Amino acid sequence: MSIQPLPDQIEIAPEKMPKRVVVIGGGPVGARAATKLAAGAKGLDVTLLTTEAYEPYNRVKLTPLLAGDVQFGEITTPDLASAKPNLTLRTGLPVTAIDRAEKLAKTADGQVWPYDKLIIATGSRANVPGIPGRDFSGVFTFRSAADASALMARSISARNVVVIGGGLLGLEAARGMQRRQVNVTVIEHENRIMPRQLDTEAGALLRQEIEALGVAVKTGIGVKTIEGTDRVTGVALMDGSEIACDTVIICTGVRANTDLARDAKIPFHRAIVVDDEMRTADPNIFAIGECAEHQGIVQGLVGPGFEQADVAVAQILGQAKTYQRAVPATKLKVIGAEVFSAGEIEQLEVAPKTRSQIWRAGNQYRRIFIQQGKLVGAIAVGGWPQASRVQSAIQQGATVYPWMVFRFLRTGFLWPDGEENVADMADAATVCNCTGVTCGRLRDAFAAGANTPQALGEATGAGNVCGSCQPMLEELVNAGGPPKPVRLFRAILAVSALAGLVALILALAPRIPFPQSFDADSLRMWLWQDNIVRQWSGFILLGLTVTAMLIGLRKRIRFMDRLGQYDGWRLIHLGMGALAGIGLVAHTGLRAGSNLNLMLFICFALTLILGALAGLATGGDHELRARRIGAARKPARQIPTWLHILAIWPLPVLILAHVLASYAF
Repeated sequence: MSIQPLPDQIEIAPEKMPKRVVVIGGGPVGARAATKLAAGAKGLDVTLLTTEAYEPYNRVKLTPLLAGDVQFGEITTPDLASAKPNLTLRTGLPVTAIDRAEKLAKTADGQVWPYDKLIIATGSRANVPGIPGRDFSGVFTFRSAADASALMARSISARNVVVIGGGLLGLEAARGMQRRQVNVTVIEHENRIMPRQLDTEAGALLRQEIEALGVAVKTGIGVKTIEGTDRVTGVALMDGSEIACDTVIICTGVRANTDLARDAKIPFHRAIVVDDEMRTADPNIFAIGECAEHQGIVQGLVGPGFEQADVAVAQILGQAKTYQRAVPATKLKVIGAEVFSAGEIEQLEVAPKTRSQIWRAGNQYRRIFIQQGKLVGAIAVGGWPQASRVQSAIQQGATVYPWMVFRFLRTGFLWPDGEENVADMADAATVCNCTGVTCGRLRDAFAAGANTPQALGEATGAGNVCGSCQPMLEELVNAGGPPKPVRLFRAILAVSALAGLVALILALAPRIPFPQSFDADSLRMWLWQDNIVRQWSGFILLGLTVTAMLIGLRKRIRFMDRLGQYDGWRLIHLGMGALAGIGLVAHTGLRAGSNLNLMLFICFALTLILGALAGLATGGDHELRARRIGAARKPARQIPTWLHILAIWPLPVLILAHVLASYAF
């Protein structure tokens, strides 16, 4: 669901107003909850306690930090506490106990922190399986800034690195170390990398792209032991083979930090159990993010965590908000390769009454899953312009009609217009997968004055994690302003007007009379009485018509994408249509004839009229949309364009019949 931004500095009835809120955990989710609480109400003191010695930072950018692409100062949350006078940030201060009876949080330095409401956002820690040798020097995890710092120091001496785990985090760790000129091998015990998000073929395709970058990958095999005495010398695999290495990075999943809840007698399973309001069994304590379990599900992405934070904040501030689990979705670049996954892919592959369809083209792969006519899952490797729209359709349980399946199998698109226009996305559609920000929230922020991509990011959090949605933010900002004209719109309007004028002449002007007597110097006699000239004018007209029709296919035949930009060819198409209309005047003298010739003349004139109308609507689209005539998704040119296409269909048959009749008789 979409959680709307909280109003600034709301007033709450004094008897219901909590005075002190303590947030435990300085990760992205905890930091979001603390900052929104501090900004959300007057007279509320918020304390953020974090175990890490660092200020809150963007965990998604730990990979570019490890790779050396950014400095640590570039991934921290700037001036988190100084921007809010009622927010206190304490780093390097682990909470050791929660006293529910006295409403106190106790820290390792002996201090106690009273609270009226408490939010647990302790996240998770790296899961280290019981592999013999896991305690050797040279074995690392990759989960926090401290881990990244240790690996950066290790990369100076490391030469051969083995990453255990081929999930998202393992691949990112591999890429970070490989960028530091280290030989890296990834080992995944499943038969493919990213097994939860991808199927076998998608995993194989992603593997090819990763190996092309210089990272070795082994799948379908587990690690038996980490070899060495005090230091790592290699890893022994289950098949008896060994890989020599001096460094091992374990990325085999995470476990929720539930120690505080366990000691405080707060129920937990895989994580701390919460209800739809993100409350634990204690009504004064909330849990959010990777340490929270809602309806048996523990979310491992920051987007759902942000939404949970918004719900907890709303509840503390007296607002009626609830959390509804969204379909799990991943849309990001994995070691430079674009990957999209939505839905419970592992379950869908074996689920009964589920069918799937696959589209392939070169290094691109897309697969959709359908249950009882509804879209329930999708995978893509290599980019998919409609990914956000697909994700929204999965969340809404949209129907997939047979013609949509046919289009997908033929083109790789479910909808006819390839790349989705952000301005036309539904409010519930997710724009930023990292933070779960929807179109509705972005539009609300834009209406409130956030009219630049940077301002939208500050207001909603979108674009501040991996940055892949920045182009969509720019598009949304542009869509919020005056509609932009198409390229060459003035030329398109001029040529369309010329074509329209020719069409009106064809439809309304009287026929041109023949000379009453023979005149060898008469142009009319030469054009319409000389059989050779009439044949030449006919073939020229035929050439112009066929050329215009072929250019009209420019947008609908994919290999023609290499022949130049569409706007230029559209202008040429309109020009060829206008010339064909002039050619028809020269060939017929506006004499429509009868029977077959009359049908051909009417069809030609109708095609030209509708084409001119479509051209005028295209060139003036920005002015029409400014006057609320048409929209980006359904422009005003849509109807005349389709009528123009329908009018064209009889032309080839009528022209062929006319040519055959002319030579036969």
